[in-house]
Amino acid sequence: MAIRANPLKALGIAACAAIATLGTASAVAGYNIWTGEYTFSRQELQDAVDKRFPATLRYGQLVDVQLTHPRLVLDDANNRVTTQVDARLSNTLLPAPPIDGTLSLSSGLRYDPAKRAVLLDNPAVEQVRVNGMPAQYGEQLNAIGAVVAQQILRDYPLYTFTPEQLRVAGKEVEPGAITVLPDGIKVQVNTR
Repeated sequence: MAIRANPLKALGIAACAAIATLGTASAVAGYNIWTGEYTFSRQELQDAVDKRFPATLRYGQLVDVQLTHPRLVLDDANNRVTTQVDARLSNTLLPAPPIDGTLSLSSGLRYDPAKRAVLLDNPAVEQVRVNGMPAQYGEQLNAIGAVVAQQILRDYPLYTFTPEQLRVAGKEVEPGAITVLPDGIKVQVNTR
């Protein structure tokens, strides 16, 4: 969205946008009046993902999966976000020691107008690594990873906009294209 105005008016609009941004409780997203984009830092996104963990799931009434220590990896080349988590698998029926490993779950991003939120979209298993697990169990581990991806990360909000953030210079705006950057994401806003 290009705003053509005198520099003093543009500074006033930028100040209003900055005040609206500072008044939000969910994060400190930055709005760039010149490019019409909100940007979110890697740390803001990591903080949002941290709120979802630790989590425990039961798979097939046989395996408990504990997920902890999420680490966000921004894949700007593929415009995706990867969440790596530590996983501990425990058999609920047999008295065996738990098995530790890591899960990498890759997600796209989309904006949901009803929720006013940037959501993780269509998460999928990228990689499952389990210490000491024979290769023949790879298919079962991927199935467990797929369940984890859908139950834990599907449609998970990384950022929720306030109504004030969706008004710029007295006009309503709506988030559009979302681009993953090496150090965060940017969300283009368009005038309605």
